Amino acid sequence: VSHETVHQWTRRFGPAYAAALRRRRPRPGDKWHLDEVFVKIQGRQRYLWRAVDADGNVLDILLRNRRDEPAARRFFRRLTQKTRSVPRVIVTDKL
Repeated sequence: VSHETVHQWTRRFGPAYAAALRRRRPRPGDKWHLDEVFVKIQGRQRYLWRAVDADGNVLDILLRNRRDEPAARRFFRRLTQKTRSVPRVIVTDKL
């Protein structure tokens, strides 16, 4: 099988497969833990934002250059849009 055949299969069946995986994804719990840590990538400091529900399922991650309020707002907005839900409780380390 050539690489072009695999590429065509991916383009044809990939979207349906991804949609099926999204449908099977467990619903996030109502308690979310949001955290940010700094990491160095190629010598430059970046901030890795991460959201996990009470069951330990990773809801989303975001890598940013800054650790500020707009970054936190963007992360949370993207998170609620992606999960299509809003938590009852948010646990942070004082973002």
